[in-house]
Amino acid sequence: MKKVVISGMIGNGLEWYDYALYGQVVFILAKHFFPAGDETVQMLAAFGVFAAAFIVRPIGAAFFGWLGDKYGRKPAMVVAILMMALPTGAIGLLPTYAEIGVWAPIALTVIRLLQGMSLGGEFSGSIAYIVEHAPAKRRGIAGAASLVSLKLGFMLGIIVVRGVMELVGEEAFQAWGWRIPFLLGIVIGLIGFYIRHYCDESPIYVEAKQAENLSPRPIREAFGSHPWKMAQGFGAYVSVTMPFYLMTVFFISFMTKHMHITVSHALDITLMNLSLMAVATAMSAHMSDYFGRKKVMMASAIMCSVTIYPMFAMMQQGMNVEYYMLIQGIFCFMLGCYMGPVATFLVELFPTSVRFSGMAISYNLAAALFGGTAPLLCEWLIGATGSYQSLAYYVMLCNLISLIALYYYRDRSGAPL
Repeated sequence: MKKVVISGMIGNGLEWYDYALYGQVVFILAKHFFPAGDETVQMLAAFGVFAAAFIVRPIGAAFFGWLGDKYGRKPAMVVAILMMALPTGAIGLLPTYAEIGVWAPIALTVIRLLQGMSLGGEFSGSIAYIVEHAPAKRRGIAGAASLVSLKLGFMLGIIVVRGVMELVGEEAFQAWGWRIPFLLGIVIGLIGFYIRHYCDESPIYVEAKQAENLSPRPIREAFGSHPWKMAQGFGAYVSVTMPFYLMTVFFISFMTKHMHITVSHALDITLMNLSLMAVATAMSAHMSDYFGRKKVMMASAIMCSVTIYPMFAMMQQGMNVEYYMLIQGIFCFMLGCYMGPVATFLVELFPTSVRFSGMAISYNLAAALFGGTAPLLCEWLIGATGSYQSLAYYVMLCNLISLIALYYYRDRSGAPL
């Protein structure tokens, strides 16, 4: 089991490193790949490309869900990681707007679409693969491995960006050094491919295949026979995806633009928040093995709503940065607590015959509508309302959607898969 968890975490973390780099240097990419002029317009365009990658994630989920349910979890994960690594390296080689004009943002968008399709299947495959290997009483903490490795992938990206920035200087990094982390993504992706290639197939999938208990049309069956489960998976994931990209992507540019914090300091704060999320994710996932997924997730969603408003109220009033960091850290810890049981919740929600397709499509639809649009919509909300607190109300709305979905969920913690 240790080998399964470690290999799953490494492969998943490396793929998230590739995917997350765009968000971590989006404030630089906005200047290089879009016409010079209004800074807000540049950021909106860059966030629009970020959102575009999420729009195709359900398409990737459908393809990799079909592949994973029909031919196995392992083949889907191997293809997905290659489909992420190569486009990541391509971003590091792209000419800028000043060099090739409008073709620069077009090429950047196409690459991000390929990355979005890849991630639409990768994360679902990693979750299903690890949880299907785990004993029933340890599924919560096993499933959290994918979510912890997600954060470790983000953290690795920040560490590499910060390291290159320190090595070449901030001015040189913004001019050309930003390309280095993307080029490293090719090497990192190939390491992940090697690890995935030598993994064993999920035993539960193998049993279902031998018993001829797999659906010939998993996507159609997921929507036709399990529409309520699809809605519950969608609703529960809303409170993961929107707040997560708010804190890890939007806030990097927000802190530099609105709070006048240096880029390096903003990255350090994000690194701290991801560390808190990772600790909270493991802790709450372990608790869910004792108290059930539903109770832990509902309590955490309520606490997220309680802590988000004071955070934005402090920012609106121009409070000291240290106080703001404290309340931001508390919110990120609560968000991590909500995220902990989510992976296992999604696996337990669907039967083996349609599990990959059902969970991939339901959560990726939520990611497309609420996660990918979060930076773009938050930038627009601040401009339209002139109030940071409008973002708090949006997070509360997401929490409400998740609470409704969870209220009607029948907890299957520990039940046979």
